[in-house]
Amino acid sequence: MTTINDIAKLANVSRSTVSRHLNKNGYVSQEAQERIDKVIQETSYLPSQSAKSLRTKKTGVIGVILPKISTETASRVVDGINQMLQENDYQMLLTQTSLDKDKEIAFIKLLQSRNVDGVILLGTNTDEALVNEIQKADVPVVVLGQNMPSTTSISYPDYNATVEMITYMLENGYRDISFIGVPEDDPAVGILRKKAYIDTLKKYNLPILEERMAFGDFSIESGYDAMQTIMMHSSQPNAVFVVTDNMAVGAMQYLKENHYSIPKDIGMATTGVSRLSKYIEPVLTTIDFQNEDAGIAITRLLMEKLNGYNKTKKLTHTYRRLSGNSL
Repeated sequence: MTTINDIAKLANVSRSTVSRHLNKNGYVSQEAQERIDKVIQETSYLPSQSAKSLRTKKTGVIGVILPKISTETASRVVDGINQMLQENDYQMLLTQTSLDKDKEIAFIKLLQSRNVDGVILLGTNTDEALVNEIQKADVPVVVLGQNMPSTTSISYPDYNATVEMITYMLENGYRDISFIGVPEDDPAVGILRKKAYIDTLKKYNLPILEERMAFGDFSIESGYDAMQTIMMHSSQPNAVFVVTDNMAVGAMQYLKENHYSIPKDIGMATTGVSRLSKYIEPVLTTIDFQNEDAGIAITRLLMEKLNGYNKTKKLTHTYRRLSGNSL
């Protein structure tokens, strides 16, 4: 196996010159750089990660904490994170909480014990214990998906995007709109999207009916069950807004099985663009939060912290409304 001493001998430079060139931490003449690079290319030399870690006190690994690995949102965010990490010569260590908010704190501690250089958390809550754990962490921690107090974070425009979609439904003639949401443990999806639904109906002087609201756990199956719960009441809606596309697929399946035509009998709108939603009929009318770009953006903020920028940043990610034919 080629060593750094072999590179120095073949390039006719000192070992320290090779080290300075590899670590970008000192002057090396252009001629020497070219000779070293030529030898590295010819020998396919790869520096030892463990040796590099000892020199730089960094492992080149970023911990990523997901609520659920299996969701479309998570996979797209991870694609964006991975793209940025590869561009910056980092590797990724994935963990998932299975929507258990206590595990968010546990995994921040665990990842630090594995000597990661930083942590990206796809957050599901903003409670004080989690904020305190992030603040006392020995490595930078950034949060995607929640507006986390005193923490560098990127949140989605959950309220504004939902208001826009409910307004769009109302402008298309729907007045009896039901709502399928998630528990309020999740401030962004659980609280803000529900609040936007209620506020928009109030603005149009429409009644808020509890029997037109049901809740799931982000899964397709829970969307199916929530739609069933809503349709069991005598006051049936002529449209439904679902807070995630995953649950919308389940809600749509229930309606189809029970011979409701979409959108002739019941219109449907949601948030999120999944691969599955593109292949169902009718195509869902939805909000695209551009999750891959969000993964890139949150990783960029972490890179800034790793490069010494320590000020807290709070950003709101962008979105766009896509018109399918489910309304």
